[in-house]
Amino acid sequence: MNPVAFITGGTRGIGLGIAQALAKEGFDLALNGVRPENQVKTVLESLQTKNNRILYCQGNIAKSEDRTQILNQIRSEFGQLHVLVNNAGIAPKERKDLLEATEESYEEVMDINLKGPYFLTQAAANWMIEQKEKSLNGHFSIITISSVSATVVSTNRGEYCMSKAGLAMLTKLWASRLGEYNIPVYEVRPGVIRTDMTAGVVEKYDRLFEQGLALEQRWGTPEDLGTAVAALATGKIPYATGQVLNIDGGMTIQNL
Repeated sequence: MNPVAFITGGTRGIGLGIAQALAKEGFDLALNGVRPENQVKTVLESLQTKNNRILYCQGNIAKSEDRTQILNQIRSEFGQLHVLVNNAGIAPKERKDLLEATEESYEEVMDINLKGPYFLTQAAANWMIEQKEKSLNGHFSIITISSVSATVVSTNRGEYCMSKAGLAMLTKLWASRLGEYNIPVYEVRPGVIRTDMTAGVVEKYDRLFEQGLALEQRWGTPEDLGTAVAALATGKIPYATGQVLNIDGGMTIQNL
């Protein structure tokens, strides 16, 4: 049987790059998104190989009932789960200065970006423990996609930065809790990645890259993230639970 990976937000952007990489590694995939399945049919078909299965689980991970329904779908379809990739996330609908930010935006961003992954990890971790106690084979892991915004300040999207900083602690907490079960937990921290989320700021970041924003003077790609996550999901970076993998082209290296 193939190992099974569940990727939230797995049908577009970074999540799709991860899904493509794991499909190549022979994973069966459960992909989550909020769009109806008929709107992502082409994407799902593109991930299909001769030897894998693809399951689409529509739902909002910020909602408890949706999280339960999604995991029940995965259990019914595959009967197992080896890898959880917490990838789904949103930016504020409007970038507002800290002095003008709204509670509505804060609550929406924190619910999806932080509360959802926290409780989804809880549910997935309990299932993984259950599988290990039954001596099911496979490499189990939890991988959370955060952002350089976990440490790099943007005062016009404070709620986003706080949600990503929270994901950094989420990784440390769950790595500590799951160490006894030998379930590694990782954080992958992207830099500036060319996706639909960054489509509105292309000109700004093109200019910043020209001015030396990152040591590698190019945009990151979903494929870059997919390669990194695949290495973690297949156990190619052992003895590293709780660690951060920066996929940012050297953006966060300070220089004098």
